[in-house]
Amino acid sequence: MIDRRFFVSKLCAFSLSMAILPIASSSKSFAAAALGALDKDNDGTLDLSEVKDAAASMFDKLDKDSDATLDRKEIGGRAGKTQLKQADPDHDGTLTKDEYLAVVEKLFNAADADKDGTLTAKDLKSKAGRALLRMIQP
Repeated sequence: MIDRRFFVSKLCAFSLSMAILPIASSSKSFAAAALGALDKDNDGTLDLSEVKDAAASMFDKLDKDSDATLDRKEIGGRAGKTQLKQADPDHDGTLTKDEYLAVVEKLFNAADADKDGTLTAKDLKSKAGRALLRMIQP
């Protein structure tokens, strides 16, 4: 006879696996959707120029006070405290567009596993690729 603890533990494990499945599949489709939206030349990859264009546009959208810099509040969850500190060479607590684009380029290079100068959907699923997407997408 099946005891109650065994049944509950199996039910919990099953429920958890069913909850995780949509998250895993959505991250795959998220990378593909991002690729499709940002791939201007429709070659199935993102090059640095396409990524920087998207990042520059995002910078302009985030710059709510139009002071040509992003403070911690405007950046929100797109960059962590450490990343912001590293990207801020003048230590004024803000990022200029050039500093923001430098972070984006660093993330692009980190996500480009095969160093061919382009990112595929697979590259965008990496840790650096996901961080890059946070910086360039709404």
